[in-house]
Amino acid sequence: MNKYKKLAQNTAVFAIGSFGSKILLLLLTRLYSANINPGDTSTKSLLEQTANFIIPIVTFSIYEAVIRYGLDREYDKREVFTSACIIEIAGMVLLLLCSPLLGLLPYTQGFLLHLIAFILASAFRQLSSQFVRSRDMTRLFALDGILATCSLFFFNVLFISKLHMGVQGFMLASVLADMLSGIFLTVMAKNWRYLDFRHAFNPDVIKTMLRFAIPMIPTAVLWIITGFSDRLFVRYMDGYSVSADVGDAAAGIYDYASKVPNLISMVSTIFFQAWNMSAITEQNSSDKGEFYRNIFKAYQAFMFLGAAAMIVFVKPLSAFIIDYSRYPEYERCYLYTPILIIAVVMMSFNQFLSSVYVATQKTSHSMWTALAAAGTNLILNVILIYKWGVQGAVVATFASYFVCYVIRIIDTRRLIYFEVDHIRFYVNLAVLFGMSILAIREPVWYHIGELVLAVFMLVYNFEAVRMVMRIVGKVAGKFLRKPVNKRR
Repeated sequence: MNKYKKLAQNTAVFAIGSFGSKILLLLLTRLYSANINPGDTSTKSLLEQTANFIIPIVTFSIYEAVIRYGLDREYDKREVFTSACIIEIAGMVLLLLCSPLLGLLPYTQGFLLHLIAFILASAFRQLSSQFVRSRDMTRLFALDGILATCSLFFFNVLFISKLHMGVQGFMLASVLADMLSGIFLTVMAKNWRYLDFRHAFNPDVIKTMLRFAIPMIPTAVLWIITGFSDRLFVRYMDGYSVSADVGDAAAGIYDYASKVPNLISMVSTIFFQAWNMSAITEQNSSDKGEFYRNIFKAYQAFMFLGAAAMIVFVKPLSAFIIDYSRYPEYERCYLYTPILIIAVVMMSFNQFLSSVYVATQKTSHSMWTALAAAGTNLILNVILIYKWGVQGAVVATFASYFVCYVIRIIDTRRLIYFEVDHIRFYVNLAVLFGMSILAIREPVWYHIGELVLAVFMLVYNFEAVRMVMRIVGKVAGKFLRKPVNKRR
């Protein structure tokens, strides 16, 4: 049971460290929607997505290798960190040389320097935080998450609410928050002690890390394309009819429609940070198949139940997160949210399965499965956005993540076999779609229908929920007993 307790403890640490910061991020959404119009919101989103697109390319996704080999006891942490720094410095030089090309993008006009600074600061923070995690300094990692979000919140309030700098203020706030975070982690964890270009320079380690990380570049890029293309198509594509909602404002509405589903993504990210560490450290254990089976079963149950709860309360959640007072166009966001919630759930399952590729060092599999998702998304965007506008982008997003899931659930179990209850998965998925249709169409009795389906899902998944509660209870009991023992 030790491996389960370790996973639960790490998840608890990340959750405690992230809870306050996630609340602040929700408040930021209200800040943005109250101060940035739908057209500028689309520009903000495109700049952010462009940075996320470029970062894995210019950093060679080396931060993924840092956590994989930093946790591996067969590798020297000095060699891992030094190698990562060398690779990332080379990438930053490449970025500066190619930066004029970024100025050719229409939405980067006036924001080119901000975009470059955003990329540099984000890359610095990613490398610092991943190395801290690889040293098992989970509490420092969690504390940094809180402080980074607090600084991001402060700078956003200053630049956007007080100084009214709009998109420019958002970019400046992000750069300053990431830079301060990277500096904080470097100082507190004393990361510089692991940086030794003379004695820790190992070409073999660099090659090993690059072989692992390079397939992660197209993987990350393809996932970003899957989300990025939706916004580009909605913004620049013509619709089939007036009902096909497209254009700048529609792209901004689509961006905010994804804010409620991001709550699911936040929770899954907290768990994945802990799970990825467990998957790597338990790679050589004899009962890893059973470990994967139990964790994936419980994870699916909680994700489905969380999605059901969010669909039931989608309208009040949207009203809480998004400020409609100044730009009433945002009030329509909830119509696109339910299917996006299911799409994010599918993305979370894909993220879980990617841990198999990381643990087994088969990262090329992660790449071609992401390629299948991106291809599906692009094709369906052309077809569905033309006909249904934003709702077409939403359906295309779900379909692409579902295709990736089907491929990965077959492929990953060839690498690490673990049992999966496929019938339970599809029943839960069907229930969520039933609830989504009710939430979007809003028949007179839709509240009752949603509640009945949500209760059914709770009963249907109760066994997995009880198993998790039992593990959490044991971990909580261990923490509660500690002070008593000390007083004795």
